[in-house]
Parts: sequence; structure tokens; C-alpha cells
Amino acid sequence: MTQTIKANERDLKTVFSDDYLLRIPVYQRPYAWTTEQVDELLDDLFNAVAHDEDSPYFLGSVVLIKSEAAPDSEVVDGQQRLTTLAMLLCVLRELASSPTDEEIDAFIREKGNSLKGTQDRFRLRLRDRDAEFFAEHVQTRGGISKLLKTDSTKLTDSQNRIRDNLSLVWDALRLRTSDEREALTKFAVQQCFLVVVTATDRDSAYRIFSVMNDRGLDLSPTDILKADTIGGLQPQEQESYGAKWEAIEDDLGRDAFRDLFAHIRMIYVKTKLRRTLQADFQEHVLNETPPTEFIDDVLGPFARDYGTVRDASYESTEGAEAVNRHLRYLGRLDNFDWIPPAMAYFKRYGEEQARLLGFTKDLERLAYGFFVRRTNVNERIQRYAEVLNFIEDGGDVTVSESPLQLRDEEKQEVRQQLDGPVYTWVPVARRVLLQRLDSLVSEPDAGAEYTHTTVTVEHVLPQGPPADSEWLEWFPDEGERNAWTHRLANLVLLSRRKNSQASNWGFERKKREYFQRNGVSVFPLTTQVLSEPTWTPQVLERRQRTLLAAFTKEWRLG
Repeated sequence: MTQTIKANERDLKTVFSDDYLLRIPVYQRPYAWTTEQVDELLDDLFNAVAHDEDSPYFLGSVVLIKSEAAPDSEVVDGQQRLTTLAMLLCVLRELASSPTDEEIDAFIREKGNSLKGTQDRFRLRLRDRDAEFFAEHVQTRGGISKLLKTDSTKLTDSQNRIRDNLSLVWDALRLRTSDEREALTKFAVQQCFLVVVTATDRDSAYRIFSVMNDRGLDLSPTDILKADTIGGLQPQEQESYGAKWEAIEDDLGRDAFRDLFAHIRMIYVKTKLRRTLQADFQEHVLNETPPTEFIDDVLGPFARDYGTVRDASYESTEGAEAVNRHLRYLGRLDNFDWIPPAMAYFKRYGEEQARLLGFTKDLERLAYGFFVRRTNVNERIQRYAEVLNFIEDGGDVTVSESPLQLRDEEKQEVRQQLDGPVYTWVPVARRVLLQRLDSLVSEPDAGAEYTHTTVTVEHVLPQGPPADSEWLEWFPDEGERNAWTHRLANLVLLSRRKNSQASNWGFERKKREYFQRNGVSVFPLTTQVLSEPTWTPQVLERRQRTLLAAFTKEWRLG
């Protein structure tokens, strides 16, 4: 068979049609998109509908193994995007009224034909482990509302991500009018395009995938901006300033160098990226700054400050470690929206250690406040834009009216979230929170450091204690037991992978053989548990008050 490779722009009504029967192979990784990525996609789509609904909107590319004669399509690259788009269509169908719901359903499943001898089949099938779950709880009518009521602790990580993202989309679309949802549906299927790359054989498909994902070979936005900037100089300056540019890029690394430009753009524009990085940077930064001034006074200093806040490598004659400690705490978070304000403040007050300490402490407090409240990216960016304006105007960031400071209602919400079932958060979030808590119960002003390759969060009271165990003697009431299981007081850190069998051991054995290695625990938070002779509701109440007090004192939540 002749090997062929084709690339075509396809709108969603074609991608989710009889032309393609999309199948995600078993070797693909699980669904991994976070609520932040889905929230950003949804926000961008609504923004496009509101401002330019007649223009095409490109969603990126997918790579398929597909013959020209049959619709069967093995997804080599693009499964995250395709899965999320299928979820969006399913939510839109569930919220639509007749006959629109039937029209949307046609993009979700292909109806069987008795004359052809075919049965109904969904246009997208996930990898085998999640296919049945996705079909039953997402693609089948009525499945989403049931899934949103399901206990998240009974689902796998990928299934929880699907559930969390569906919940976000469901809540967001329910707040919209039926006309707005219909407009979004029409825009999605008619104006949203994917670049569909098809190869008839697996080797060709993987070569395409490798080339498309080899960042070292791609022409990045910074390469184009470099050409524009250096090209605008006099010939005698081009060599020296070209060398300066390349030295900065080599020092940071290619990926971090691109991130640097994104952070500088945020400092200048103070809004979420709506266009391309290249277009925004050209208009708002380079058009306002001569090339030599940009390299000497903007790119160079900001690259230095970016390296400092990213690596927590601030240097001073005194007090540098305290500043770096807060930068390390910030670096553990699952987003980097805090970096532009940090860069702007370090650039302005880099020689004033006392100012930097107060700022980094309060920036960490604000960023963790967002983290604990699971604030979406749009709200975070808007608030950090206010902080950037405050810094730019020379304002005192320590005053109560400063946007850097938590508001009273935000403090209250943080306290409520900390007192809730934090284990039900996504794994990275609960681990980061417990690590921060561990630093608070360590030696004063020291802060716990983490060099372990593995750090996991474990329950003391098991999630499913055996019927004949002491756990049920201490917690005979199921409601009380469930209320404590996932809260801070019942959680510890381990420097090993979790052991489901050990999780249900008795308290003494668990402390002796599971919560420590060679007779000790490396985490102060876990060491505290080792000194407890019993694990009763009274112990948990006392421990919960103590741990919440530590957060309240550190982040001034009172």
C-alpha cells in the first residue's frame, strides 16, 4: 500500500462526523487536562463568539493513523483536545432543548442503520481503561448529572479529571442563557478548526508526531522577535546585541526563555493573552522601546530577576534565605501567574532586602490563598494585574487596601477550605498544601526542605477500616468517621509510594512499619502522629485546631 500523509483544516462538524471514527489506543497516557486548561479554553471560546463569531478559530492539530477508504482513525496526538471537545458537546447537548439536543447528539454518536446492519456507536472512544466509563457517564444521555453526584474517592485520577472538568463546564454553561449556549454550539461546530494530519501507516504518523513536538526544531515566537529586534539595529550593532540576546537565551534555556517573554508581556499588557505572544509583544513592548534599550534595560534585567525568582536564588548580605524560602514555597504551586509581579518588584526594589522579604511573604500568602480556594486563571490574572499596576505606581504593597493583601471574605474562604476534606483535592494540590503545613510545624524559621524523589499523602484513620479493627472501636459512628477521614488532622506525608495493604493496618503497626523508615520520619507533620498513643475523635479535634492555627498565624487569616 502506498504511504500517504495529508494535512487539512477540518471544522468540528467534520471531525465529529461519519468521516472519522476516532479511537484512542491503549498505549496513550490517561486524560490529563486540568480544570485550568478547560476553563481557559471555555473562556477563549466565549470571547471569540462575543467579538469575532464569523472568523475561524483554530484549536491546534491532531495526528491520526487513517486510511483514505475507511473512517477508522487511531489518535496518535491530540487525545486531550479531542476528549475535552467531546465533553463540551455532551454538556451542550444535555442543556439544550429539543430539537437542538438531537442535532448536537449527531456529533456525539453515529446512529445505527438496520438496513446496513450497523449499530449506534460513539464518534470518540477513549483508551480501553476509560472507554466504558466515558461512554456511560459522559456520552450517554443523562450520564453527566449522575457522574457529578458520584463519590470522587471511588474514581481513578483520569476519571476524576473528567468529572472535575465536566463539573466546571456544566456550571459555567448553566449560568449562560439558552441563546448564548446555542451561539457557542454553532460557533464550535462551524467556526472551530483543527489541523488534521493523517498518515496511512504508523511509522509516518510517529515521525510527524516527533517533528511537531520537537521544540528544539520549531521556529518559536522568540526567534521571530529576535529577527525583528536585531534586524532593526545598525549593522555595526547587530553582532554585539545578537550575542547579548543569545547569551541570555543560553543562560535560561530555550523553554524558559520563551516563558520569560510571556512574563514580560504580562508585566506590560496586564491582561490574559488573547492573541499570539508575538503580536502582543511586538505591539506593546517592542513598538514602545528602541531595540538597544529593550535588550539592555528590559530583557537583560528581567532575565536576571526571572532567574532569581524561579530558582529562589536571591543574594544579599543578610536575610536572603528568608526571601528564598518564600520563593521556594511559591515555586511548588501548580501555576506561575505569580512570577510577573515578583519580577516587577525585584526589578524595582532588588537592593532592598527588607522590602523584598515583606513582599515575597505577602505574595506567597496571596498565591496560596488562590491555590486553596482553587481560584480560576482569569480571576488570578486580573488580581495580579492590579498588583502590577500598584507596583508600577510606586504604591505601598503592605497597606490593607493593596491588591497584594487578602480581603476579609477571602481569608474566611481560605479558612473554610482548609477546614474541609482537603484530601479530595487533586493529588498535586493536597501534597503541596501538606508540604507547606509541614514547614510550619518544623523548627521555627527553618522551614522543611524536600529533596525526596517521592512524597505522598496518606491517611492515618484508613478510608475503609476493617470491620474487626480498633479503628471502628475509636470511630463507631460512620458519619463522624467519614467527616474526619479526609481532613488535615488525619493526613501525613510519606517519603515512599502508598501501600494499600499497609493503609489498613492497626495504629501501632502503621506507625512502626509504615510511617517511618529506620525508626524515624523525615516529616515533622508525621513525627507528631508517632507520639500519639491513640487516634480518637478527641485527638483529631485537638490536632485540627493546632494545624489550622498554624496556617492562620502564618497567613494572617484571623
